[in-house]
Amino acid sequence: MSDNFAQLVKQQADIVRIIGDYLKLRKSGAQNYTGLCPFHKEKTGSFSVNATHSYFYCFGCHEKGDVFTFVMKMENVSFPEAVNSVAAKCGIPLPKREFSSPQEAREAGQRRQLIEIHEAATQYFEAALKGPEAARAREYLTGRGVTPETVAKFRIGYAPDDFNHMREQLAKHFPEDVLRASGLFSAKEQADGSQGQLYARFRKRITFPIANEQGKTIAFTARALDAQDEKGRDIAKYLNSPETPLYSKGQILFNLDKAKADIRTLGFALLVEGQMDCISVYMAGIKNVIATSGTAFTEMQIRLLSRFAKRVIVNFDPDTAGIAATEKSIALLTEEDFEVKIVTLEGGLDPDRFIREQGVQSYMAALRNAKRHSDYLIDHARDQFPGRTADAKVKALNFLLPHIRRMPNRIQRDEFAADAAQKLGIDSAILRQELKQAAAQRVESVRAHTHDPASETERVLLRALVLPEQDPARTLAAEQLSLHPEWYNTLPSAALLEALSNAPAPPNPLDAAPDQQSHVLLARALQHEVDAGSSSNTQSMTEQVENALHTLEHRHLERRQRELRTLIAEADRRGDHEMLTKLTAEKLQIDRKLRQH
Repeated sequence: MSDNFAQLVKQQADIVRIIGDYLKLRKSGAQNYTGLCPFHKEKTGSFSVNATHSYFYCFGCHEKGDVFTFVMKMENVSFPEAVNSVAAKCGIPLPKREFSSPQEAREAGQRRQLIEIHEAATQYFEAALKGPEAARAREYLTGRGVTPETVAKFRIGYAPDDFNHMREQLAKHFPEDVLRASGLFSAKEQADGSQGQLYARFRKRITFPIANEQGKTIAFTARALDAQDEKGRDIAKYLNSPETPLYSKGQILFNLDKAKADIRTLGFALLVEGQMDCISVYMAGIKNVIATSGTAFTEMQIRLLSRFAKRVIVNFDPDTAGIAATEKSIALLTEEDFEVKIVTLEGGLDPDRFIREQGVQSYMAALRNAKRHSDYLIDHARDQFPGRTADAKVKALNFLLPHIRRMPNRIQRDEFAADAAQKLGIDSAILRQELKQAAAQRVESVRAHTHDPASETERVLLRALVLPEQDPARTLAAEQLSLHPEWYNTLPSAALLEALSNAPAPPNPLDAAPDQQSHVLLARALQHEVDAGSSSNTQSMTEQVENALHTLEHRHLERRQRELRTLIAEADRRGDHEMLTKLTAEKLQIDRKLRQH
């Protein structure tokens, strides 16, 4: 490639537009634009593009260069390939290619031919979908609500049930080394270690092209029409292209080529689990949707997405695999300082089926009500480890601890920890101490507490609840706690208070404790009773219980007041006026009660 051609392309290329295709830029001066640097991790934009002098520079990692340098780094290509890529973006015709070495010529030639063979394969599959053999495939797609417009937009095709036909057709135009390198064919190893005759990898399957960021097909995923083969053996529902010189599934996001402009405009991406979910959501009009290829997010995919937005809504399937993938994705995204929300659809449906059954408006409402990732994880912890026992709380905390520690922003980390403490019924000071110790010791879990976490308020109530049935202090405590479990359900002694208030105390009060930690807690409360009895105490037991119950109610109202402030701000941000009115009315009522207290 001549220097003159490269210079011509550089003069005509708008560096801001070219780089703007890869990452979000904002104007910061007459001729300067800034954004988040794609070459190192950062939270504030130190990446600068100068439109007048056509260069970029990062004040953080000091990467610099012109439009070609940028494309070479972003796409991992040589200088001639970068010049060609920029020329194509600018609509400049390419001259005849020149190479610096035979090896460079071979590699560039193979890469070009691999792109071309995937385009040929896409056309082959598209044509096959229109043929008589593909009747079942067309029936399946129609049943899934896939329209002809969708088929054309995503270039959906069909791989015939034939081992040789596709190879014979493509072999007319491509040499065998390209066929073997493409991943479109398989071959059995021979006795002498050599590879045998090529045969089609995809057979009797609906094909979905996987495109790179520029929209070129580089791989396929294909869905089987049958669950078993003719010999009764199970068939994998989905089959993907193997890793090739063009394709690495951990570096590609399905539909990013079509979604990137909308992701940048809307400021967030919707992440779903599979191609069909992605296609259904996109065709329903939600264009900022992307999908992983049956795997959790990788760091490379996150770096790729961070060029367009730093907010993600995750909507994976609600099955065991989907929940695990959601947790892994949350972990990686929060480490990269993404704002993450989670959608769990009613009825355990995936996005494709939900939209078909309940409509796109219901799906959009679900997106608007997506949970913060911290709320999702706390709820998941409570579902996994139900109950108010100390053991359940420790297990729930151990599940949450790595997620809390992973958050890079200290304020958000503290807020997550405070929410977890409140909802799990753990003293927030104890939780902060555990987090501090875990960070210092680099551990990912905490042990059950051996010290007494109960407050004097709890100890008063515990002492009252082990009194004889007819005692007025016991009657008052049991009645009020039974009526108002919300007063105490966040306390360390919640399981114990619940057990004692809902049943008469056994002859040995410790027998009412549901676990070992509760045994210790109750024993210490009763030990305090002995100590208190030896000191002068002018209050009757009933008065002590009244004061303790008053304290519990007051603390509950304060907690709910804090919750409502957060919920009101969230509803206001969403523009949900009906919910805003309801929450505001509740907050005013609680404000009045607290003033009366």
